[in-house]
Amino acid sequence: MSSHPTQPQSEKRLGRATALLIWLILALAVASSAYALRHWCSPPLINSEAAGIDRLFSVLWILLAAVFVGVQALLGYFVFRYADRGEGRASYEHENLRLEIAWTALPAVLLVVLTVLGGGLWLRVQGAAPPEAATVQVVAQQFGWTFHYPGPDDRLGPIRPMDVAVGNPIGLDREGPGADDVVAGELHVVVGQPVRLLLTSRDVIHSFYVPELRLKQDAVPGRVTEVWFTPTQPGVYEIACAELCGAGHYLMAARMVVETEAEYQAWLASQNR
Repeated sequence: MSSHPTQPQSEKRLGRATALLIWLILALAVASSAYALRHWCSPPLINSEAAGIDRLFSVLWILLAAVFVGVQALLGYFVFRYADRGEGRASYEHENLRLEIAWTALPAVLLVVLTVLGGGLWLRVQGAAPPEAATVQVVAQQFGWTFHYPGPDDRLGPIRPMDVAVGNPIGLDREGPGADDVVAGELHVVVGQPVRLLLTSRDVIHSFYVPELRLKQDAVPGRVTEVWFTPTQPGVYEIACAELCGAGHYLMAARMVVETEAEYQAWLASQNR
């Protein structure tokens, strides 16, 4: 006859029920995640420079899912297995050097690998734009976007906050290089042509965000931040502000139109008129 005090049957049943509940919740979590990934996944990628971002996200999802499922399944196993041993309190081990080294080294290695992958991707995405890239200046303000295009001389005229007025929302100096520039409320780009954006803000911090480009970049007052991309699919896409910038934040949206060279030149000519 065992010298250990036995657990009441009610505690055994409770332990088994708890383990089954853990496994049921885990199964529902896996099933709902699979459904969400199939029906509510990221929008189509239209930026040839950002394919690595989707790959990195996939790697992160797989690693996190494997760790989560493994830990929860193991938790359910221990609850089920040891709730019915008929023994008293579990034994306690103050330390185990091998286990501590293992569960410290493995996450450290994974974090280093992910940091290297993410850092290399960041350098590629945030690197210098190719020389043939078209340049557009993006000026953010509460609560809208203004897009500044160079004219036939391919030079952006200077902007001065003190010159902001009705009909001149960004304070463009219309004398000199800015005389033939185009200022519009939409971003028009040519499919297959690299585009270099110069972002700034007139008031608070905003964030230029187009989900299909996998592109998000802050627009900071008093500074010019630079980012570039190459659109691959014609269409109309929404530009949103991803930074809470005030009471009218929800209104801060614009359109990005990706079109052919001929369509872009026709639009540019209509703006000049």
